[in-house]
Amino acid sequence: MLLTSLLLNEAKKKSRFLMVQIESMVSGHRIVLVRSREDDKIEMIKFDPWIQREAYYKEVKKIRAL
Repeated sequence: MLLTSLLLNEAKKKSRFLMVQIESMVSGHRIVLVRSREDDKIEMIKFDPWIQREAYYKEVKKIRAL
């Protein structure tokens, strides 16, 4: 193998984790979390401090790869 092909293969590796933003579907409160790249998009029930109750949170945006 040529050295250039080895270097190109190293450069193409993807990171294992993503930083994503999840948003409350009730109030719009947003939280930043880190998830694995292989996992599905995050959907969870979590405490929402704006309405003082549990609410449904859904992933809305990928911020960056880690």
